[in-house]
Amino acid sequence: MTFSIVARSADGTCFGVAVASKFLAVGAAVPAARAGAGAVATQALANLAYRPDGLGLLAEGRTAGETLEALLAADERREDRQAGVVDRDGGSVTWTGRACMTWAGGVSGPNYAIQGNILTGPEVVRAMEEAWLASDEELPLARRLHAALLAGDRAGGDSRGRQSAALLVVSPGGGYGGGSDVLVDLRVDDHADPSAELGRLLELHDLYFGRPDPRTLLPLAGELAEEVAGRLAALGHRGVELDVALSEWAGIANLEERLVDGAIDPLVLEQLRAAGGDARA
Repeated sequence: MTFSIVARSADGTCFGVAVASKFLAVGAAVPAARAGAGAVATQALANLAYRPDGLGLLAEGRTAGETLEALLAADERREDRQAGVVDRDGGSVTWTGRACMTWAGGVSGPNYAIQGNILTGPEVVRAMEEAWLASDEELPLARRLHAALLAGDRAGGDSRGRQSAALLVVSPGGGYGGGSDVLVDLRVDDHADPSAELGRLLELHDLYFGRPDPRTLLPLAGELAEEVAGRLAALGHRGVELDVALSEWAGIANLEERLVDGAIDPLVLEQLRAAGGDARA
């Protein structure tokens, strides 16, 4: 019912899963990941217990192979299952039970495991692996995972059609405000082209929740400070210090994660200019 990729970032800080299927809300069933431990995908006749049980084993320091072996040993219907596991060291393994519906299979390598069932053919898994290996290791893991997922979809994907897709990435303190490890958690539950829609959501996620690149920050001084102050005043944020006004507007625009003392992220400046405030106000 599904094709997925489970992976670790090249630097070992992130783990994640990308998945798509002709199945309602596949993100509620297949992916699981824990910062510092690893990631798991459970599919075909999915055994959802693989998610907490697998992450628990990985957190204990079990390898991907040991984790999968333990999950399968405890499962009387293992031949109906399909799973992928990546551990904290980048070790990986994929499993396809003999009872999975054709075409079904998977591949794995350092830092990744790819698997799918009821696919148009092996070209889906092959395209995903090629896209993963061709992607820049310096890119965010979410971007690499989505590229692989989209490649599999465009190569044929689920033989029954399209319906849902999901992307989950974890990293220590990577969540909103640093209060959780969930860096990315995006789901497209019912859509005609879910993998592409997932990419659109990822663009928005990067805009709203991405961290500013220190190399591109613009000093908030001189003419630029005057422009920003004028645009904020035109939007109703006047009578307070510039940093306070910018913080007020950014909070309304959901851009607070991109604020930096004494500087402005070019993406924030772009959004402020697009908001319509006249710098001469």
